[in-house]
Amino acid sequence: MATNTRWRRFLIWRLRHINNQSFILILSVLIGIASGMTALLLKTAVYRSREFLLEGIDWSYQNYLFFLYPMIGVGLTLIFKKYIIRDFIKHNITSLLHAISKRNSIVKLHKTYSSVIGSIITAGFGGSIGLESPIISSGAAIGSNMARNFHLNYKEVTLMLACGASGAIAAIFNTPIAAIVFALEVLLIDLSRFSLIPLLMASVSGAITTKLFLDEEILIEFAITHAFEVRDIPFFILLGILSGLVSVYFTKVFLWIENRFEAVKLLRNRMLIGGLGLGVMIFYFPALYGEGYNMVKALIAGNLHEVFQSSLFENYTDVWYMVVIFIGALVFLKVIAASITLGAGGIGGIFAPSVFTGAMLGFLFVFIYNHFQIGEPLAASNFTLVGMASVLGGVLHAPLTGIFLIAEITSGYELIVPLMLSTTVSFITVKSLQKESIVTAQLAKRGELITHNKDQAVLLFMKLSKVIETDLKTISEEETLGDLVKIISKSKRNIYPVLTEEKYLIGVILLDDVREIMFDKEMYSTPISNLMIMPPASISFQESMDSVLTKFQETGAWNLPVIDNGKYVGFVSKSKLFSAYRQHLVKITAD
Repeated sequence: MATNTRWRRFLIWRLRHINNQSFILILSVLIGIASGMTALLLKTAVYRSREFLLEGIDWSYQNYLFFLYPMIGVGLTLIFKKYIIRDFIKHNITSLLHAISKRNSIVKLHKTYSSVIGSIITAGFGGSIGLESPIISSGAAIGSNMARNFHLNYKEVTLMLACGASGAIAAIFNTPIAAIVFALEVLLIDLSRFSLIPLLMASVSGAITTKLFLDEEILIEFAITHAFEVRDIPFFILLGILSGLVSVYFTKVFLWIENRFEAVKLLRNRMLIGGLGLGVMIFYFPALYGEGYNMVKALIAGNLHEVFQSSLFENYTDVWYMVVIFIGALVFLKVIAASITLGAGGIGGIFAPSVFTGAMLGFLFVFIYNHFQIGEPLAASNFTLVGMASVLGGVLHAPLTGIFLIAEITSGYELIVPLMLSTTVSFITVKSLQKESIVTAQLAKRGELITHNKDQAVLLFMKLSKVIETDLKTISEEETLGDLVKIISKSKRNIYPVLTEEKYLIGVILLDDVREIMFDKEMYSTPISNLMIMPPASISFQESMDSVLTKFQETGAWNLPVIDNGKYVGFVSKSKLFSAYRQHLVKITAD
């Protein structure tokens, strides 16, 4: 009780002494620091877990541990979900988009820690997933819940959610610009003076936090060792096309496997199927163990033997076609390994797997080209880096995020031209084959995806149940004009639904249609059935607002009835729709 009293006093003090704009900036910094600390904890815990599990072991049976560890991780994560947080909600970017569009940007409080703990268990034991989505989910939960505690409005809560996500991205990669771009491209936050500065403050705060405290060996950084050559442009374009095709493959396979696992109802069966499948893949391809950034670093540094280490192909790095088979297998297997990890019950994301896939694709492209000596040798590290951006941008449908992420990770813009070229080509290729990204496909299918299109966004937020008018006077099909006149005398509306005894709608009577005869008492015995007309269309109670608006446009009607399984519910009018539309437009539009 005393705590609540002190909190109320603080809120009153804040309202009197700190204006809203200043408070938003202060809060964005705090959220950025909190997200950075979360990223610091997660990255360090996973890195040390890998060291603890793998260092000093006998290499003769290491692959058997690769087989066993992921199953243990998935099993422990399922126990954590079922018995500790008691919630099987997903910890990914899709769930954040759902929260923004359908839950007023409210993210469950337990996500501030459950995303982190679950991904530490999953990835710490070698689950083939990325840590970015759980960190983003945790940062967004921190932002959302802090904003709600300060009683901010929807627009501000959404911005703080995005600040948490941006702070997390900036903290993981030390890339504040890419973090802001991610919020604009993927979380669909509008760029305006209202949103830009808080996002920037949160991103910088998150990046500084991990830069100060995260061990250098854990930081994800790459160095550009070869300058960009203009003559390589055609090959970067070709890489972009290949990246787009691989991105489409990545998305389709991921969604297909996700749907297959959701059809398996027993958690035990999910864990067994997923654990065994993942264990087998990592047994034969140890490079699939964990996030895979260590493998990417090895490729860029030219240490191909490290990627092959502990695999059945370990002694074949000098055989060109074995290298092609092995690296090619990694390109196509990483998404399967990630999908199985998540489908079986693990907590993680697809950010790192898509970057890993792009790196392998870029390296494979150069390796084949250079082996056959088609022309002047290409720089493997450059194409590996560009491949990372191209596949990431293609999978997320976020080309700018991919471009700026790699540009900032490499601490320079030496590769900005090929990054822009290849990633744009990849994005165009993907969009021509697949409309929705991996994070928006399910939401779009359910009609729950908010977009930058203001009309579509407003319609998504509008609820049919909130605009139904139920104050219309109804009349029975068995009554007469005389009975209708009595009802009209007590009504302020000009439309009267005609119902059966079971409340089924069978027609409507318009005041304009009976105005000339309603004072002629000789007509009072006229049955209602002779006076009613059918409405031009009806609206189902479960119908989307987009469909409702379409019906109004097609019929030209001002009022349409709403029915639920044939039974009358009420009416929707254009005036009510316009009023609700304007209210929601004000709600979601930035200042």
